[in-house]
Amino acid sequence: MHLGRFLHGRAGQLLFLTYQHLSLVVQCVVLGVVIALAVAVAVYRSRAAAALTTALAGVGLTIPSLALLALLIIPLGLGVAPSVSMLAFYAALPVLTSAIVGLRSVPVTVTEAARGIGMPRWRVLVSVELPFAWPVILTGVRVSTQMVVGVAAVVAYVLGPGLGSLIFSGLSRLGGAGALESAFTGTVLIVIIALVLDALLVLLGRLTISRGLA
Repeated sequence: MHLGRFLHGRAGQLLFLTYQHLSLVVQCVVLGVVIALAVAVAVYRSRAAAALTTALAGVGLTIPSLALLALLIIPLGLGVAPSVSMLAFYAALPVLTSAIVGLRSVPVTVTEAARGIGMPRWRVLVSVELPFAWPVILTGVRVSTQMVVGVAAVVAYVLGPGLGSLIFSGLSRLGGAGALESAFTGTVLIVIIALVLDALLVLLGRLTISRGLA
């Protein structure tokens, strides 16, 4: 494997693909978190609705990413639209489960005390329940981010952006010049992105989670 020869003169291309991959992941995770929190807030007070939503989220994670992408091609075509739709779907599922678990784990005595001092329900949610559930939610965000970083490589199948194009290009011409180096480089850069994003989320947790909750 002549990795040095492959990398020579490709720094600009690799930086651009890495930026594309990172940007796609961050945007899809943010979108997934927003969707997941909205759904969790809507269902967590009902035991039946929370259980059903959690079960559906588990089922959703079993859907093969390539199969989902193939289905999304029909209404959305190729490119960014099916890529974002698929990744946001997967990003939302771990966060949705953790948000429901976190919100339902808030002690009743805490919420009753907040209501007892005159807080409306929305303020109890924002000021008490969400901060209390945040460590569990953040764990879901970390799981979601790691999963999406890897799955994002698959969007190259529908001409989506990111480092998947390097991997698919290499795998499609194994045995040819630079094929193994292309797949290896794409994989290593994806792993680096995953490590960097997880480190940033760990730092976010240290900055936002009080010692008592931690």
